[in-house]
Amino acid sequence: MIRLKVKEIAEQKRISMTRLSRIADINYKTIRALFSDPYRDVAYSTLLKLSRALGVPVEALVEEVPDEENEEDGVW
Repeated sequence: MIRLKVKEIAEQKRISMTRLSRIADINYKTIRALFSDPYRDVAYSTLLKLSRALGVPVEALVEEVPDEENEEDGVW
């Protein structure tokens, strides 16, 4: 499972949701949804805009975490 780190990186850089929305040219509701649900599916083009706006590589915006189902079974 993939977890987005957009909120953490934006907060580290002291970039508000409103400012990130403007810089990345992404609808504010989308930014708010990504901040509130880090497991939300997102298009690569959106990740690209966010990475440019935050000044980080796309890879920095995502991390792989074990699925809850697989974790219970001991399978990764």
